[in-house]
Amino acid sequence: MSAAAGAAPDARAASLTAVVVRLKLSLLGNGLRRSGGRRAAFVTSAVVALLFAVLQLLGLIALRGHAHIASAVVPGAAVLAVGWAVMPLFFPGGDETLDPTRLVMLPLRPRPLVRALLAASLVGVGPLFTVLLLAGCAVAVAHGAAAAAVSAVAVVLALLVCVALARAVAAANIRLLTSRKGRDLAVLSGLVVAVGTQLVNFGMQRLGTAGLGTLDPVAGVLRWVPPASAIGAVDSASRGAWGVAAAQLALSTAAVAALLATWSRTLTRLMTAPDASTLQDDGGAVRERAGRSGAARLLPAGRTGTVMERSLRYIWRDPKTKAAWTTSLAIGLIVPVFNALQGTGSPYFACFATGMLGIQMYNQFGQDTSAFWMVALTISSPRDAYVELRGRALALLLITLPYAVLVTVLTTGLLGRWPELPEVLGLSFALLGAMLAAGAWTSARFPYSIPQEGYKNVAPGQIGLAWISLFGGLIAAALLCSPVIALAVWANVSASGPRWTWLLLPAGAVHGAVLTLAGLRLSAPRTAARLPEILTAVSRS
Repeated sequence: MSAAAGAAPDARAASLTAVVVRLKLSLLGNGLRRSGGRRAAFVTSAVVALLFAVLQLLGLIALRGHAHIASAVVPGAAVLAVGWAVMPLFFPGGDETLDPTRLVMLPLRPRPLVRALLAASLVGVGPLFTVLLLAGCAVAVAHGAAAAAVSAVAVVLALLVCVALARAVAAANIRLLTSRKGRDLAVLSGLVVAVGTQLVNFGMQRLGTAGLGTLDPVAGVLRWVPPASAIGAVDSASRGAWGVAAAQLALSTAAVAALLATWSRTLTRLMTAPDASTLQDDGGAVRERAGRSGAARLLPAGRTGTVMERSLRYIWRDPKTKAAWTTSLAIGLIVPVFNALQGTGSPYFACFATGMLGIQMYNQFGQDTSAFWMVALTISSPRDAYVELRGRALALLLITLPYAVLVTVLTTGLLGRWPELPEVLGLSFALLGAMLAAGAWTSARFPYSIPQEGYKNVAPGQIGLAWISLFGGLIAAALLCSPVIALAVWANVSASGPRWTWLLLPAGAVHGAVLTLAGLRLSAPRTAARLPEILTAVSRS
């Protein structure tokens, strides 16, 4: 009787696991049937990911016997775990089963639900990609039949650590991921990819010159951190250190158990606790109003300060605007600084940061979308349009100007070329002024809508407008900045030029200021005359 009673829960758990796995497959299939474009994108990304994984597997197998191969594969396993941990934060819509609150009304207990969701997590391209990479890491350091047997266990343990870590992180942050802030994180995923690509590129260049031996200290620490400890156990078994290998496998096993227990407790809390977003907080609005008035006190009075405050709030709160600014700030710093750290850069690379932020002036009205009608109602003359554009330009300058100075000084200092600082700053100021002038003009002449949902930054049918606005504006900015560029070239080529390079700083600053004022003055009448057309263009979805 007791055996039958014990078998019943196991059968129910197995049935629940099968149901959840079928649910995962159904969600995947239904998503692919929704549109041909989505199906093509999934197939293409899956083929590319698996091809990359297979090439990495073959490359790691080819490196078997390398003196420092363990120093490469052990950190590699740790990087895989980090990727699994941050994936739910930046791509919450990638797996519909990540949100357990959708099952809150069903009579499910945490432990069977954990097993079912864990099994569902092992279905997909991501787990297969991870298995191939982990197998390559294990095979690269496995020597002998006993080490091969350990590698099979190590791959399974490392995969379970990665999957359980992703599920535990997702469950702990599910309230955030389903809120507006969570959507902000999803939009910022492009920044993670861009910054990660630069970091990987920098790391590969350093490894190419210094060799894998530079990773020995890092690998020595990570071989005791799950799931890298599982791959470290294979290396220890190959060297005959069976006690060390057993301890490292035990660490990975304990990590799986701890993550599953944490995940189970989080599921229990999610299934039983009320959602804090439904609870009333009377003091929040009061605190927000107080904070708003304090910040607004630092801005100019009148319409200019109001426009600046609105623009700064867009940067802080609007997901698309925040993503664009954050990406520009990060890439604008990474490119010149990383090149300077490698000793291959130039102080003039700092102008890249100015260019990245100057682009934010382009399509100023597109970020307003259909709410631009409220701005249009306040513009009755070219003077009103000029004040509107001036406020937006000043809000951009409030961030861009000190940022450009910081990146220029940092890049010049890392390269140790301080005599070139005045000319680089002057060129940066001139470029910034040219881009503000060109951006104001293109905002009035070639506005386009920025969809608020999804990852597209241009509404359908307006891609041509976006290309004209961006590249036409960049060419115009380069032409407007050409006198200062010519002066910089002369100062560096002429025999007597180096004595006058310091003049580029005031010349560039004055040139940039004149261009900005002229661009705003010329763009204001066109903006005031094209308000209906601008509203129609930025309201498309």
